[in-house]
Amino acid sequence: MQSASRWIAILLSAAALAAPPAFADAPGWWQRTREHLGDLWQTGSGDLYVPFRTHHLRSAYSQEQIDHYQEAPFGLGYGRSKFDSDGDWRGLYAMVYQDSHFKPNYAAGYAYQTFWRPARDWRIGGGATVFLMTRPDILHYKPFPVVLPIGSVAYRNFAIEATYVPGAGGAGNVLFVWGRFHLD
Repeated sequence: MQSASRWIAILLSAAALAAPPAFADAPGWWQRTREHLGDLWQTGSGDLYVPFRTHHLRSAYSQEQIDHYQEAPFGLGYGRSKFDSDGDWRGLYAMVYQDSHFKPNYAAGYAYQTFWRPARDWRIGGGATVFLMTRPDILHYKPFPVVLPIGSVAYRNFAIEATYVPGAGGAGNVLFVWGRFHLD
């Protein structure tokens, strides 16, 4: 079965490489992505990230485990972000923070949120983040990709943002919360 999966992947890759581009004059997705990220970094405003809560779901962990976990992590991050013409927010970021076992975690990635504006200067957002992270207990600090939902409540230049890390078997099931201060 594993051999068949490998051959299917090889054939699909070869077909994709051999196929002519759909729009020969238009830049490819990789070039568009690079231009978008470059523009975001160069023209976006600075953001300061301050992680402050790692909540382990009480239904997934024993009280003894929770008593030994770090739920008020030290950490700091910096990013660049901006709102587009539709009012959606896009950002690049890097953060270092303590994991549940008091060890440093490193993460860098891209986030997108769309907003509902219930009142002047207030925003409630939802979207996704795609990032690379490292952990001492997963791949011994080798980077691995992650995609998670992201939500926020914001007032003017300050946002409380959060993501949920799903899990099972004593890993994951964590709500991670941080503050984001828009510096410019």
